[in-house]
Amino acid sequence: MARDYERSQRVASQLQRELADLIRHEIKDPRLGWVTVDDVEVSRDLSVAKVYVSTLEMDRIDTTLEILQGAAPFLRHELGKRLHIRQIPELRFFKDTAIEAGMRITQLLDELKKEEPKDE
Repeated sequence: MARDYERSQRVASQLQRELADLIRHEIKDPRLGWVTVDDVEVSRDLSVAKVYVSTLEMDRIDTTLEILQGAAPFLRHELGKRLHIRQIPELRFFKDTAIEAGMRITQLLDELKKEEPKDE
């Protein structure tokens, strides 16, 4: 069973690279800004891929997710041409919240430093 997990990790890594390239070069929607594919999680049976994305304009992330979900069949077809696996996973796009969480933690740490009394 350990090999299956390793395979899903390798497939996820390859999907991340290929999706980033496809989104950057093949999707011509003008509403789509700069998109970063931050992470891909593939189910153990390789049937579903959760794709976590972020944009520079996070206030437009909902529009970006709609565009990408609409382009999912096209992206899946193109992945089929590039990858040498029997079944290309169904693509589901999600907002990556890791950056926001990191910024919030940094903000909280900065506030703690300001409140910390200075020893003289």
